[in-house]
Amino acid sequence: MENLNSDNTSNEKRGEPAITVGRKPFSLAQKVYAVAIAMIFLIVIAVGIRSRRVASTVLAETTDHAAVPIVNVTPAVTAERTADVVLPGTTESFSETAIYARTNGYLKKWYFDIGAHVRKGQLLAEIDTPELDQQLKQAQHDLSTAKENEELALITTTRWQHLVTDDAVSRQEAETYLSDYKAKKFITSSAAANVDRLEQLQSFEKIYAPFDGVITARNTDIGALIDAGGGGPKELFHMAAVSRLRIYVSVPEAELSIVRLGGPVDLTLDEYPGRTFQGTIVRTSDAIDQTTRTLNVEIDIDNTKDEIKTGAYVLAHFRSSDRGIKSGKNLMIPANTVLFRAEGLRAAVVRDGKAQLIPITIGRDYGTTLEVTSGLSQDDEVILNPSDSLTTGTPVRVSSQNREGGQ
Repeated sequence: MENLNSDNTSNEKRGEPAITVGRKPFSLAQKVYAVAIAMIFLIVIAVGIRSRRVASTVLAETTDHAAVPIVNVTPAVTAERTADVVLPGTTESFSETAIYARTNGYLKKWYFDIGAHVRKGQLLAEIDTPELDQQLKQAQHDLSTAKENEELALITTTRWQHLVTDDAVSRQEAETYLSDYKAKKFITSSAAANVDRLEQLQSFEKIYAPFDGVITARNTDIGALIDAGGGGPKELFHMAAVSRLRIYVSVPEAELSIVRLGGPVDLTLDEYPGRTFQGTIVRTSDAIDQTTRTLNVEIDIDNTKDEIKTGAYVLAHFRSSDRGIKSGKNLMIPANTVLFRAEGLRAAVVRDGKAQLIPITIGRDYGTTLEVTSGLSQDDEVILNPSDSLTTGTPVRVSSQNREGGQ
C-alpha cells in the first residue's frame, strides 16, 4: 500500500492521472439529478421567502386599511325654505282656580262632578253647619235684648230730660241716663254687627261657581269634615274656564321678527290631523329670558265648542312672511352631523378621502334638521355622527352602503 501511494504521488507530480483504487467516477445522470435537486431546493427557498414577503405586505396593507375609520355620509340637501316658523306650546285655561270652604261643618251635598260644565253662580255644594246656626240664633237673641235695653234707656232719658226742663231733677242725673242710653245704643250696634258676621258665615254654607267653566277636580264627598281654618284649608273643587284658552310659546331670540301683536297664528294638534285652528298673539313678556334666550309669547284661541282640552300639546305656525321674510332655497343637514367645538360649530365633510372640519353657520333649527346658511356646498358629503376625536386631514373611508345607495 505504501508503494502504491508513493507511485500515485509520483504520477501526479509528472502530470499523469492518478490511479484510483476502489472509487468509480459519477455518471452524467447522477450529476443531472443532483443539480435538479439543488435547483428544486433553491426554488422552494425562493418561493418561501417571496410568499412571506407577500404575506407581510398584505398584512401591512390590511392593517393600514383597517386603521382608516369607516364613516357614513349624507349629502347636503337643497330644500325649499319654509316661510313659517313652527314652535311647540301647551294649552292652558284662561282662568283657573281652586274652590275652598269659608266655614266649618260637614258636606251635606254636592251637585257637580268632574267634567261638568257650570255657569257662574250655580250651586256646587252645601255644607251643614249646626254650630254656626246655633251661634247665629244666640246672636239674634242678643240683638233683640240689646234693642229692648236701648228702647228702655231711650224712654228713661227722655223722661229725665223733661224733668230737667221742669227743674224737678238735677242736670247731672239727666246726663247720667243719657250716657246710659248711648252705651245701650252702641251695644245694639255691636250685636247687630255680630249677627251680620254670622249671617255672612252662614251664607258660605252654599258654594257657588265663581265663573263659567268646567269642574276639573272634586276632592270631597258627602259627610266629609270641612275645616276652613285648622291645618290649612282643603280644596273642595277645582275649576277652569275653557271657553277661551291661552297658549304660551317660547320664541327664540333669532326669530323675534315673526312676533306681531294682534297677528294670526295657525295652530295644529295631533288629535286633529289635517285641521288648523286660528289663534291670535295678544301679548308678550317684552323681555328676553337670559337662560333660554327666548321671548315668552301668549296666544289666545276661542274654544267655545270645547274641542281643545287644557294641557294639550300644540304646534304654533308663525307666519314669517307677514314681516317681509320671503321663502327661498337653502342647504339642510341632519342635526347629528354637527360638532360643537370651542371655536364654534363644525361640520365634518369628506374631501379627497380625508375628513375636513368646515365652520358652518346655522340658520333655523327644525329639530331633526338644520338650515345651513354658510360653510357648505351642494357637492359636500357630510359625515353622520362624527367622532369627537375627528380632526382635519384624518383619512376616512365611506361605508359601502353609502356607495351602493349612491349607485
